[in-house]
This record gives sequence, C-alpha cells and structure tokens, in this order.
Amino acid sequence: MENEQNPAPAPRAPRVRKTPVVAETPPIIERDPAPVERRPFLPGNVPVKTAAGIAVIAGLIGGGAGVAIAGLTGSAFRTVVQPQVVTINGSSAASVATAVAAKALPSVVTIEVSGASAAGSGSGVIYSDDGYIITNSHVATLGGAVTNATIRVTLSDGRLFPATVIGTDPILDIAVIKIDATGLVPVTFGDAGSITVGSEVIAIGAPLGLQNTVTDGVISALNRSITISNKGNGFNFDLPGTNQSALAQDLSLPVIQTDASINPGNSGGALLNTLGELVGINVAIASSGSSSGSIGVGFALPATLVKRVATDLINHGSAEHGRIGAMVSAVGTTNGVIGAIIRDVDPGSPAEAAGLIKGDVVVMFNGVPIRDEIDITAQVRSLRPGDVATFTYVRGGDSREGSVTVGSLE
Repeated sequence: MENEQNPAPAPRAPRVRKTPVVAETPPIIERDPAPVERRPFLPGNVPVKTAAGIAVIAGLIGGGAGVAIAGLTGSAFRTVVQPQVVTINGSSAASVATAVAAKALPSVVTIEVSGASAAGSGSGVIYSDDGYIITNSHVATLGGAVTNATIRVTLSDGRLFPATVIGTDPILDIAVIKIDATGLVPVTFGDAGSITVGSEVIAIGAPLGLQNTVTDGVISALNRSITISNKGNGFNFDLPGTNQSALAQDLSLPVIQTDASINPGNSGGALLNTLGELVGINVAIASSGSSSGSIGVGFALPATLVKRVATDLINHGSAEHGRIGAMVSAVGTTNGVIGAIIRDVDPGSPAEAAGLIKGDVVVMFNGVPIRDEIDITAQVRSLRPGDVATFTYVRGGDSREGSVTVGSLE
C-alpha cells in the first residue's frame, strides 16, 4: 500500500578488532588440525650463500626414473627476519602443531657456517641451558669441506652468538657446538616408544634460511637405513664446486622416515612428537631428479641415538662405535631369504665368538629387521663397544638365534 513504509534499520554496533593471542606454551589440543594463518617472512640483505649437501641418483625399482638423497644444509638462501613468537589469531585456530611449535621453538636454532671456500646454513637443537647445541656433523663441517669453520648461531628470539665446535662424529653424522650463553631452553627428549608408523610429527628448522619454519606430517617408517658413500655410488655429500666426496669411508645411518616437509637447511633441526618432545634430528631427504626440495620422503636420526652420541662428544670429545668383525653383503636371488649374508669372519672377532660363519644370513639384529648390509652396519655402528645384541640368522635353511658382545670400531 502507498502509506506502508519499511522500518529504518537499527544502527550496527561498531566492529571491534580482536587482539591476537600470543601463546608461549599453549596446552596440547586434541582435535583435528585447523589452518593457522602464518605471518610472512621479510627478506634480508645478506648475500646468497651456497652450501654442501648429500646427493645421489639411484635407480627406482621397476622404473627408469631416479631418486636422490639430498642433505639438508641450506643452498641458495637469503637470511630472513624470523617471527619472535608463535602468534595465534584466535585460540580456536590453534592445533596440535601450534602447541608443539610454541613449546619447542625456543629450543631450535639456525646455524650459519663459513670457511675459505664454502658457506651454508643448517639447524640445531639446544641440548643444555648453558649453551651446548646438537646439529649434524655435515652442518658443522659443510660435509667435511671445512675444518676450521666460522660458526654463528641465531636463537629463535633473534639473538646472535659465535659458536665453537665441541666434537663431531662423522660416522653417525652428529656434532655438538657451544655458544657462550646461559638460561637457554633445552629440548625435551622423547623415547622411541612415543612414536609408531602413522604417528603425527612436527619438524622445525630453517629450510633455505627461513628460520623458525614449522611443518607437520606422520612417521612413514621406522628402522630405515641409508648409506653415504665416498665412491659416488650411494648417498654422497656433494661439496660446493666439486663432485668429489670428502668422506674417509662409507657411512650407514639408522633413520626414521617421515613425510613432514623438510628441505635443505633443515639438517640438524628437530623432529618432534605431539607432546613437543624430540624424537629425531633431521638429516636427509629423498628428491626426484627434477626437484631438490621435499617430495615427502625425509629422514631423521633417532633421538635416543643422538642423545647417546652427544653425551659422549660433550664428555670425551669423541664417540664410540660398534663392530662385530664380519664382512657382509646383501643376499643373492638364490638364497631364498632377505637379509645380510656373512662373506667372511675376522679371526678372534666378536662375530666369530658369537658362532657366525661364512654363508650365514642375518635377518634380525637387536629386534630390527635386516634387509641388506646397510641395515646391519647401521645397527652395529649405533651401539657402544661392550653392548650385547641379539640376532636371528639362517643357516642351511634353519632359523637360529644368537647374541654378540659388540667390539670397538676405533
């Protein structure tokens, strides 16, 4: 009707912008992860640096494509200004990864290493409140290319410190460095039983120099082994400007596999469980021939092994490694079993004392399935001399049990 009028709208209340919530150590929230808005990183003006890494091309089973294992030392990066704390734009946006990051970020550092002919960056975790920091040996030495390196550590809050090397263990790729600082926040170590295949994990480090980067994923596999070769056939440290490895001998590393996104520069950084406890030190990634970044296949050294070696380095400046005194290789197709076959046994060695003979096939060592010589070597090297290990082996088609007191590699 003509005299009918629409009522005037009621005035709206003024919009109030919510103040962001800054969480230092929020509680673990058991819910499906929700997206967290991340603040952009700001580029700095530091020149680009190139670093060493682990790389190799290995044929994929059943295909003509290739796969590479790349070290995580940063390459072609720019130093950036990092966020100082974890900012949550509304508590409803918080997730398990948010809580873990808030708890563990103060315990993760960025490490810059430079020498006369090479420079690069990696990550590390704080071991003690008085300045001891764990990283990879290939970070502290740029894959063996630098012996008297200049090392600088950046804490999560932006403070910079020069660092000195306390000890390196190139056999298991672990190093300890130290800064002159107190009151630091040490990382909390988790035990091996805190993760299983499918467990959610969070990686923190400085990929490509991007400090305080947080990614998440799951444990893809346990009890993996990778090899680093000085012959160019296996996983290699590729040094800047050369294809030759600086390794004195082949290495075999026991690792955890994860699909958490880790990239060059994550080496030495933290792999954490949902309680914010350290379960691994990121060490390498697999990459395709067309990509040097993450393809969801990353590797970390188990935290229990890292803690053992780091303690030795701090207390003694070096670490001990196991040896059983047997030459081994992968079994052939005619053996009918998967494992590591004994090719020869050193006289008077722990292997001989344990009753192993040429032709025996070791299929289990200390509860870890053995697929080839890399697996058994990695497991033996991770033990201390004097440790007793149990094993299962096949002789003449019969499965048998045994034990061995591990000797010393040194």
